[in-house]
Amino acid sequence: MADTPLAGQPMASAAAMTLTASWAERPLLLALALVLGAIVLVMTTYGVRHVVFTLSRLFGGQRYPYQGIRAAHWPQITVFIAAHNEEKVIAGCLDALLQTDYPPDRIRIVPVNDRSQDGTRAIIDAHVARHPGRIVPFHRTGGKPGKAAALKEAMALAVGDIAIIFDADYTPSPGLLRQLAAPFFDPEVGAVMGRVVPINAGTNLLTRLLDLERSAGYQVDQQARMNLRAVPQYGGTVGGVRLSAVEAVGGWHDDTLAEDTDITFRLLINGWKTIYNNRAECYEEVPEEWAVRMRQVRRWAKGHNQVLFRYWRALLKSRHVTLRERIDGLLLLQVFLMPPLLLVGWLLALALYYLNAGSLVAVFIPLMALVAYGALGNFAAFLEIVMAVLIDGHRRRIRLLPINLLCFFASLFAISQALLESVLDHLLDRELVWHKTLRYRAAPAADAALPAGAVRS
Repeated sequence: MADTPLAGQPMASAAAMTLTASWAERPLLLALALVLGAIVLVMTTYGVRHVVFTLSRLFGGQRYPYQGIRAAHWPQITVFIAAHNEEKVIAGCLDALLQTDYPPDRIRIVPVNDRSQDGTRAIIDAHVARHPGRIVPFHRTGGKPGKAAALKEAMALAVGDIAIIFDADYTPSPGLLRQLAAPFFDPEVGAVMGRVVPINAGTNLLTRLLDLERSAGYQVDQQARMNLRAVPQYGGTVGGVRLSAVEAVGGWHDDTLAEDTDITFRLLINGWKTIYNNRAECYEEVPEEWAVRMRQVRRWAKGHNQVLFRYWRALLKSRHVTLRERIDGLLLLQVFLMPPLLLVGWLLALALYYLNAGSLVAVFIPLMALVAYGALGNFAAFLEIVMAVLIDGHRRRIRLLPINLLCFFASLFAISQALLESVLDHLLDRELVWHKTLRYRAAPAADAALPAGAVRS
């Protein structure tokens, strides 16, 4: 009689109580089910975030601040080009910058040749000879490896308070520098970011899939955060920083793999704004090989997680950050923890199933939560891709969406591997290694006689 439900008590509720009491005698399975429930909640939160961003991009007010500035007394700027073994692409970037419509007397171009072992130095020096006074090279032959360390040293050549930074494989349009410099008329702006568009999108399947990802990341995700006054992210290239702001928050850190994310959050925590300009487009070369892409993703993940562990407490405590920025900033900081968490969730679900604990899962994870997890947690990011492709007017690309699961699963395991490597790096006190992304363009014909030794690092 003790197990009989009371009169009027719903049978389902009584069954749930009975199951809970029964499984309470097996605390390990109970703990696994609770952890799985927490993972479902977290993944659903990120799914809702993707949906909110998509709806904001489609139906919300679109913020394009500082777009009306066409004529002004433009500030003095220094353009830095990060280059390590870039003989294939450095000439194209320099030529594009020399053709900019930014006032020539208000710009200094500084190619940062970081320990290159190919023909990069000779190409830069040839451009310096042809355009005396316009290009001031910085040739670095030693020191700590990595883009952040090289830029930190090169900043000694800056003139003015605005630094615009490109990677060597980027090709800026003539009007891009004005679009990136305009927001700095606002004294509260510490960083500006433009939109990145793949220049080699039609090369193979991988580049087409990465084009979809880039479109969603900038056209929807970054623009939505701008619309919602959340946390647009400075991406380290196709963007600029106010040097006095960088100095005020501690300068460039050369012990991080993601100097862009690092400076984004230090500026945010100290009250500076980052502006995203969706119309300031620049063209880049995306990886054309899966191995190169996976190494790039692992580097991003390790660098991003570095920033998470360094600044999440400061973000919560900062009096300069709004509640909206605090929430979005925390979600942004943890974004590279989601793939490992998703893998753990799958493993937990399988373990509970094979341990005959399906009834326990049903108690702690209601059906609607599972539906939300499946519909939002796994596929909301693909909704961003669809909307970005439609906004860009490339409807035929949607046919590639099912194949984009290849990128999703490959990145899932690469990012999980990066987290494991980060833990081991910390435990074993190993130095972080910065790996350059391989370039694919052929070196310019005019420079074909230059020392080659094409180093692929």
